Formats: sequence, C-alpha cells, structure tokens
Amino acid sequence: MFKKILIANRGEIACRVIKTARRMGILTVAVYSDADRDALHVEMADEAVHIGPAAASDSYLVAEKIIAACKATGAEAVHPGYGFLSERASFCAELEKQGIVFIGPKPKAIMAMGDKIESKKFANAAGVSTVPGHLGVIEDAARAEVISGGIGYPVMIKASAGGGGKGMRIAWNEAEVRDGFERARSEAKSSFGDDRVFIEKFIVEPRHIEIQVLADAHGNVVYLGERECSIQRRNQKVAEEAPSPFLDKKTREAMGEQSVALAKAVDYQSAGTVEFIVDRDRNFYFLEMNTRLQVEHPVTELVTGIDLVEQMIRVAAGEPLALAQDDVRLDGWAIESRLYAEDPYRNFLPSIGRLTRYRPPAEGRTGNIVVRNDTGVFEGAEISMYYDPMIAKLCTWAPTRLEAIEAMGRALDGFVVDGIEHNVPFLSALMKHPRWRDGRLSTGFIAEEYPDGFAPMKPDRTEEATLAAIALSASLIETNRRERFADRLRAASGALREHWVVKTGDSHVAVRLLDGLVTIPFDMEMAIEGKNSSVVTDWRPGDPVWSGTVGGRNITAQIRPVLNGLRIDWQGLSVTAKVLSPRHAELDRLMPVKLPPDTSKLLLCPMPGLVVSIAVAEGQEVKAGETLAIVEAMKMENVLRADRDLIVSKINAAAGESLAVDAVIMEFA
Repeated sequence: MFKKILIANRGEIACRVIKTARRMGILTVAVYSDADRDALHVEMADEAVHIGPAAASDSYLVAEKIIAACKATGAEAVHPGYGFLSERASFCAELEKQGIVFIGPKPKAIMAMGDKIESKKFANAAGVSTVPGHLGVIEDAARAEVISGGIGYPVMIKASAGGGGKGMRIAWNEAEVRDGFERARSEAKSSFGDDRVFIEKFIVEPRHIEIQVLADAHGNVVYLGERECSIQRRNQKVAEEAPSPFLDKKTREAMGEQSVALAKAVDYQSAGTVEFIVDRDRNFYFLEMNTRLQVEHPVTELVTGIDLVEQMIRVAAGEPLALAQDDVRLDGWAIESRLYAEDPYRNFLPSIGRLTRYRPPAEGRTGNIVVRNDTGVFEGAEISMYYDPMIAKLCTWAPTRLEAIEAMGRALDGFVVDGIEHNVPFLSALMKHPRWRDGRLSTGFIAEEYPDGFAPMKPDRTEEATLAAIALSASLIETNRRERFADRLRAASGALREHWVVKTGDSHVAVRLLDGLVTIPFDMEMAIEGKNSSVVTDWRPGDPVWSGTVGGRNITAQIRPVLNGLRIDWQGLSVTAKVLSPRHAELDRLMPVKLPPDTSKLLLCPMPGLVVSIAVAEGQEVKAGETLAIVEAMKMENVLRADRDLIVSKINAAAGESLAVDAVIMEFA
C-alpha cells in the first residue's frame, strides 16, 4: 500500500480524498494556487505545495507542476479527483513514465472513453445501445445545420472533450443550431482547450441515469447500482439519488451488465461511471463513460456501504476487488443536494464573495437518518470566480425515499450560509415539490416547472400560521431576555399582551396567547387565526436556526434580524415577519409600498463576470431576442438578449472588462 499520495485537485473532492487516505494511514499532499492559499484542503493535508496563479490553466491544469510536486514530496501516487487533469490520458501516461501511480484507469481506457466522439464509436462496436447522431468532427455551422436536419430536431450539440454542462446546447431549429454551434465551440475551447463538437438526437422527456462500475487489474468488474441525476439546470446536475425511483430490476440488471461489458472491453481499472439517457419506456442509450470519480458518488457509498475512494486506492496499489457482484446490496435510499454559490432568483447565475457565516447541519446518524456533508469551505472562506461555484454536497440516507427526502428538507432548512447568494431556497422548495416527491422526473424538470425562473415563493395560509408562530415565539423570547437584564432601568412588569398580529410578507396573521407566562425553554399554547396550536422550542437569541415544534410538527427554520422584524427562511420560503400590536397592525396597513427603481432602459450585468463581447453599437436598432452582449462567469458563457425591440443609446462596457453584479452594460432610448 502507498505511504503517501498527492491529490491533484482542490475544494471538497480534495478534502474527501484526504479523509479516506487518513483513515487508511496514508499521508497526503495538497497542491494549491494563489487563490487557494488558505483553503480547507491545504489545512487538512499533511503537506502542501504551491503550484501557481489562481487561473486553473496556470496551476491545477499544468501537469508538469503536479509531477514536480510529487517528486519534491516523495508522493508515490496521484489521485486526480474530478475535473482538471482527471481524464487527461497524457497526464496519466507521463505519471507512469515518471514511476508515479495514477489512481484511476490506464491511458488506454481514458483515451477510448474520455472523448465523447470516440467513446460512442467504441460503444457501437461493443454492441452498446447509443443515441442516433453524427459522431464525426463538424467543421462549421453550415455543416452542423445539414447534419441536424438529417438527424431530426431537436438535437443536442455537445463538446467532444466536455463535461459539467459546458460546451452543450439544445437546438430546436436551424437558427438555434447556428447560434448553439458557435457558443458550444467557444465554451469548449475556453474550458477544455478543444473546440470539437458533435451532434446527436435529443431524447424528449429523458432521464439521466448512470451506473457505477468498479474494476481491478485482475479482470474483475462489478456494478454498484445506479444513480438518478435528472434534476439539472444548464445540463449540470443539481440533485441526485440512489437508487432511481424509475428503474425496475430487469432494467437495472440490463444497464449494469452492459456497463460491465463496456468496462471489460476497454480493460478498465478503477471506479468509473457509465451514463445513460433513459426514455419514458425504459429504453436506455449510452451517453458517455466518465473515467473518474463522479461528483455524486456519495449516494452510491451510502446505499452500498462501499468507500469508492478507498477502492480506487486499493486497485491502483494492485489489490484485487474484495467483493463479487453477488456481494453488492442496495440498502435504503440516499439523496444528494449540490449547494452552489448562485442566485436562484436570477436564473441561477453565479455569485462570488466571502462566506461570512457557514454553519452546515450536524453530520452522523440520528435514529434511522444519516446526514453527510462533503465540503471544501469554512466560515470566512471565499468563493472565487476562478473555479466551480460548488459550496458543498449535502447528503441524507434513510430506509425509504420519502424519509430521505424529508430528512434532506430538514437538513437544508438548517444549513446556514451568509455572505453570498446560494441555491438553498431552490433545493428546499424542490424537496416539497409534488413531482419530485412522486419521482416523475426528467432532465427538463427545472425548465418545465420553473419556465420563468425560480421566483420567491409565497406561503399559503397554513404556512403563514407556522411562520407567525416562529416569529412570535422568537419575539417573546427576546423580550423575556431583555426584561431580565440586571441593569434594566425599569423593573419588568410581568404583564404579557394577549393579542398580537404577525405580518408575514403581505399578510397579517392574528394570534392570541393562551398562556400568560413565557418559559425557557419556550412552551406556549397559541390560537393562530382561531386555531389552537402549541409552540415548543429551545431557541436562544442570536442562534440563526430555530428548531422546535408547531402544532406537534417538527420545524427547522432560519431566522435573521432585519429592520423592525425578522427574516425567516423555511422550505424555500423567505419572508420578512413583523410582530405587531393590533393597533400597530392597523397603522401598518396604511403605510405606502416603496416601489423598486425602474431599470427597464438599462442592461445590467446579472452576475460578477468578464465581458466576452458586445454585439451591438450605439444608435443600433435591436429586435427582441437578438444578442446584446456575452458575459462569462466561472467558465460559462451567458448570452444577454433583448427582451423587446429597442434602440441602444449608450454602451458603458467593453470586451475584456470585469463587471460587478448590476453594473450597467448599456442604456436604451
């Protein structure tokens, strides 16, 4: 077994590998860029080596620097994580040449499966079912139009060397092929240094389901069940689960056996994933094989009890697999939510900045529930514009799917992240979405359920009552504490108002206290809109998480002080609550509503990013839908289009400029 390994990666996956290596008694070496000098993976590793500037192209993607770090520290092997150099065959080959073990597959398998075009050709030859399409290199947009017409719309334009949703576009007609072809090529070149793209048939109502395989150097290959990864936005996964609520035993076995056959055909060694698209009739088609550890691997680990990182290390060290296919058991259900630094209310655009508060839920087992949080950040850490916007991967396990979903909802409600925008509100809303809970999924879920983007949700009357109970309990606890201050000028009267009105958003909820005394821990009977309900909590002032029961129902919510009230975040809702006397509530209803400023004649930068290009000129007449500008953030190009016919009066930005969120790019007449 290795004595020391180097992790050629950063963030949560580097921390994840370090945890397993530490448990196995293996020393670890971290590498870091200028931007990651104070990162968590650097602190966790036994040694750390600086490898260059913040940009990945000058640090994490430079194979020579990784190899030099291995030689300087005496690391015997390299775990690549995912992304960066994890699927670069030349890096694997160079490591072998230098006598350093690559903890992953051999160069032959990476080359055969790492290129989407070549992998589909190989899969066809191996008898694996594939999606109809054109696998050859496409020279220009005109040729792309001809090919797309022959396949039949809709089509998917994909980067050959792509991944993570980058360099990928769906086209429903010729115009979208032309635009999508150029954008896919540009993103592919920027992200992967390879602008080749291919085109295939886009399956309507598709599910994205993948099979985890594990293989050693002795010809043994097993599959470890499947993962459902259909909840995606911009073709990037957001939530995953294992097993899939859609597959039956017959389909699971067929997909697993086909995946094993493909792995054997390329002499695969290590953990790998075979991705399929599955239609409504459970017909499945090969998409690609990821010759690395997947981001969503924790859900497989939770339902199988197998540490995939440990298995990768043992296989790389030459050990045979310690399990056969009959030994694999799927137990319970696991859900993973990817917490991203992005604004769900601005079409999930990236957000960067410092984590002024970061308090994840407690990990471990409580009863039949397991909570796991894979992360590479900490309170005070900075989310950089240079890398993927992932904050953490929150996972829950339970005996059944609905129990795992309920556990995930509670864990998300208690996950405190301040300082940046993040997608926790969307993930929390997802956990109570009827279609998600029923397992009626497709890769178009987000686009179909939120066609105009994810907007702030409004509570129904039952939810308003719960929010009112939380707000009033917090207010009474705060008041009770203030009245007990030793240096208070006036002694506490002990009197407690009976009638209250809690304003939750735009609604007013009447509450009558049925108890005349505030106890700590808080335990009080209330009549909320005439319905009696008990409220119990051990919340203390200053705690961002309120946990307790309302009417016997377990509730976890986040509360933050705002001017004259509290902001409560719960199950995707974000409401400002004010606790008022009945008279104050009457006056509050008469207060004018402050209108937001008019920005209809401005094009604002929707997120911090780099201006790639300005597509118009001052004085130009522009039609609705035409491109105005392209802004890049975290290696994703975002096309900003005109929402109506207009005339450009002034341009305030130029290509190459870095802009803050809401910076004015141009003005309209």
